[in-house]
Amino acid sequence: MTPASFTATFRILYIIFTLVDYDVVSCSRFSDVPDTSHRTAMVLPLFPPKDTSVRSSPSQLSGRLLQKSPVNAQMALHDDLLINGYYTTRLWIGTPPQRFALIVDTGSTVTYVPCSTCEQCGKHQDPRFQPEMSSTYQPVKCNIDCTCDNEREQCIYERQYAEMSSSSGVLGQDIVSFGNQSELAPQRAVFGCENRETGDLYSQHADGIMGLGRGDLSIVDQLVEKHVISDSFSLCYGGMDFGGGAMVLGGIKPPADMVFTNSDPGRSPYYNIELKEIHVAGKALSLNPRVFDGNHGTVLDSGTTYAYLPEAAFVAFKSAVMKAVLSLKLIEGPDPNYKDICFSGAGSDISQLSKSFPPVDMVFSNGKKLSLSPENYLFRHSKVRGAYCLGIFQNGKDATTLLGGIIVRNTLVTYDRQHEMVGFWKTNCSDLWDRLNLSPPPPLPSGLDNTNSTGSIYPTLVPTGSPGYNASGEIKVGFITFYMSLSVNYLDLKPHMTELTHLIAQELDINFSQVHLMNLSTKGNDSLIKWAIYPAGSANYMTNAAAVEIIHHLAENHDRLPDTFGSYKLFEWGIEPPPKRSGWWRSYLIVVISLSVVLILGLSAFLGWLIWRRGKESALPYERVESVETVVREQELQPLK
Repeated sequence: MTPASFTATFRILYIIFTLVDYDVVSCSRFSDVPDTSHRTAMVLPLFPPKDTSVRSSPSQLSGRLLQKSPVNAQMALHDDLLINGYYTTRLWIGTPPQRFALIVDTGSTVTYVPCSTCEQCGKHQDPRFQPEMSSTYQPVKCNIDCTCDNEREQCIYERQYAEMSSSSGVLGQDIVSFGNQSELAPQRAVFGCENRETGDLYSQHADGIMGLGRGDLSIVDQLVEKHVISDSFSLCYGGMDFGGGAMVLGGIKPPADMVFTNSDPGRSPYYNIELKEIHVAGKALSLNPRVFDGNHGTVLDSGTTYAYLPEAAFVAFKSAVMKAVLSLKLIEGPDPNYKDICFSGAGSDISQLSKSFPPVDMVFSNGKKLSLSPENYLFRHSKVRGAYCLGIFQNGKDATTLLGGIIVRNTLVTYDRQHEMVGFWKTNCSDLWDRLNLSPPPPLPSGLDNTNSTGSIYPTLVPTGSPGYNASGEIKVGFITFYMSLSVNYLDLKPHMTELTHLIAQELDINFSQVHLMNLSTKGNDSLIKWAIYPAGSANYMTNAAAVEIIHHLAENHDRLPDTFGSYKLFEWGIEPPPKRSGWWRSYLIVVISLSVVLILGLSAFLGWLIWRRGKESALPYERVESVETVVREQELQPLK
């Protein structure tokens, strides 16, 4: 999916329910940038969705006990909430494993990927799943507990989403792996193999959906049913300046100061919390507490980008925020077609936003309070530097309160389904493992030396070595280097270097201008290239989070390249600090600035003299009009021949 501006407005979407089941997704999940031009109110089903595709035993998941000591799957999150509209994690399916980037979604139940037999699937991040290439794949055969295809041979699934995209296909069963970062062993699980997708599902960059909702087809439910994890999972989204994050499938020891609220699975088919009040600048909004309990109540949806309040709550919230930011200037939003509420004058330093914007507190029915930073209810204005817009909107005429990912940026959210609670803990998601005292995922590789025989741009490696940088945010990364060898001759490669540079930039999700060729050499018929990845724009360095994300892509991604580039090998990546400017450089800079000032002053004086001289000339007496016109005509007119 190419970056485009998807901003938000409210449309009333109408879903006609047939005999198939429906998951609900906010359109903003598939949006691309913080402009909010597709900002859709969440439309929930007219009745609770049921998973009739596969039915489990009537035993309650929350009461299941593990047969052995609990383990969990620690998994990295990728992408960025407002740039991409979603977060993805990596999942491997089949034997040998085939890798996929899936949107983590607590509002969906089915996990699905595009199938090689798909008749209508878009171009996504990874190749389609090939059942015929997996020795462990088995179709889920038609039975009385599922919806069957027309030939009554195989179980199928069909999903319709609120923004009118859809996915349908067959159900299959195969080995699912969670990466070598996980202590959870690969498990056999049921998933959807897409044969058709429409709307944003067709155009998005991510491959598919990882369903974390409640339902028999949910990956969480399946793992709990197998007694390999406890009935819990956690998500931690990066902040305004940091993409990525972390996910844990299974239980973790909650921090002592984690704030919990009840989550009644009987209240709705979604993950609910019992929100009672919202405070702005320490003052409660004048609202009836029941305003947050309308329709489906207050719903958490990791796949929704922004937050949506019932009309009365939104009006009160907007008014309170505007009263608290009188020192800022109210400006138009990034898209003039929509009435976004935006403010300028706050500056670009995220850490200083609390000086300009008020604190917001969410108070639960048990009296516990979750404090929100400005990054939890604002998004950057895409056209005005230092300006921000409210990322909380009115949910049309729907009485549901919908809290998307923006509310929980830099917040660990634990969905403790066994005890029917949801916990919140404000933290820096980039160093979550250290703060939880968990065994962190293995460090990133100090070298890559794995030939990819299938012709992919990056081998599917799992990080193994130590890169020697501090992930806590103390070290600034100037640029990243890595080597690529290609089994093609230099003369054959040279005409395609621009194409190769574009493909690398596309794979790493960075700008083309950030990819620099540092060195090119030949050895026999092979070519060896040293590349450098520089910070975006005019920045002198990139954050650790940005560098880690790029290196993860180098280690994990395996998009295919045209046959022109032959087979590939990556190795010997490294990071370099920002260049230091010496005293000589500063002196040189002063001289250059001084000369520039002298030159500008000289040009200004010369232009001033020219203007003065013209003024003097214009003061001379003019000849009579008649005589001037006569001379001009005699000079310009040519005799007729």
